[in-house]
Amino acid sequence: MYPITQGWRARLGDPMFVAVAALGIAQITAWGTSYYCLGVLAGPIGLDTGWPSSLVYFGFTVGLLCMGLVSAWVGRLIDRRGARVVMSVGTVLVSLGLLALSTVRTEAAYLAVWAFIGLGMRLCLYDAAFVALVQVAPSRGRQAISYLTLFGAFASTVFWPLGHFFNEALGWRQTLVLFAGINLCVCLPLNWFGLSRREAAAPGVGAAGVMGAAGAAQVAHDGPPLEGRRRSLALGLFALVMSLNGFVFGVVTVQLVPLLQAAGLAAAAAVWVASMKGFAQFAGRVVEIVFGRHLRAITVARIAIGVLPASFVLLLFAGGNFQAILAFTLLMGASQGVITIVRGALPLALFGVTGYGAVLGLLATPVLIVNAAAPTLFAMIVERWGWQNAQMVLVATAATSWMAMELMSRWYERNT
Repeated sequence: MYPITQGWRARLGDPMFVAVAALGIAQITAWGTSYYCLGVLAGPIGLDTGWPSSLVYFGFTVGLLCMGLVSAWVGRLIDRRGARVVMSVGTVLVSLGLLALSTVRTEAAYLAVWAFIGLGMRLCLYDAAFVALVQVAPSRGRQAISYLTLFGAFASTVFWPLGHFFNEALGWRQTLVLFAGINLCVCLPLNWFGLSRREAAAPGVGAAGVMGAAGAAQVAHDGPPLEGRRRSLALGLFALVMSLNGFVFGVVTVQLVPLLQAAGLAAAAAVWVASMKGFAQFAGRVVEIVFGRHLRAITVARIAIGVLPASFVLLLFAGGNFQAILAFTLLMGASQGVITIVRGALPLALFGVTGYGAVLGLLATPVLIVNAAAPTLFAMIVERWGWQNAQMVLVATAATSWMAMELMSRWYERNT
């Protein structure tokens, strides 16, 4: 990231370095206390309240739907007000939502609070953080996004064990109170002070007097931002690509363990193999940082999205073979890790810095809605046609996403 001869003082003087470090810790905390909290608390909530698990998880679906519905508005708000203010407000809203969630007694209140948390999450999770980094260091936006996503891979790794420990010691309600306090005390100061400075405005010169050469070279490498009808068409194509991926990853996020069991693994083995996905995500992002920086953003997207259908074909024909199922999990996880980077980096390359928040907000709207509906739709497919046919649906969806990405890439190459 920096030359060896450059000391820590210079690094701490670079707004991008400070923002990535601050947002990295804040994103681990924000994702772990909100988005992933039901990973360990859904069971205890259901046992204590007597609510069916479908209702408990439907709260999370409501949160995602709310994120999708407000996404475009939030994107425009970030462009107008700045990510620093918006993300700080989002942190406060998530903390208040978690505190309210710890007190709910009725099903209606539970769902309403999740809608409120969804608004807060949209204000302070990845889509907002990506815009924040581009606002801090526009010449090195793609590089900053890649580094930030390395942190996010550890959210569940850190907070699932913490959530389990707190629940065993205090119960789920007090765990949510603690999560609210942790989120507020950690994320609010990091978002506010970590985004307080921006890189120097002088052309070609970064914040610490260091040329943002990687960022400037990448801008030239990817070509000028699209305008007019080409911009609109590219937005539509990329929204289609990411929505199809949103369906696949919406299923995997909630039902990976049952999917691996349906492929032939015992319950304990399925849990262990599923846990490897986080490490694969991290590894994929490291590979992108080391090698992908030499490639155009759209080339990285083609590779990452192309790996996905191949991994699901491997699962479809695994026949209970442990090595094949493990290979699927690692390939799929690595693909998902890089696609997270693509979600922020490719729009930056295609559409530029101006209005970047609005672009991400618009793109996120269908993705979040599809992501929210995916687990329920997939469960209906499994109930009606069985796991084998459901896996074929995942193969077909991933393959369609890849074909749409190839179509978009070929169109882009002809028109630039």
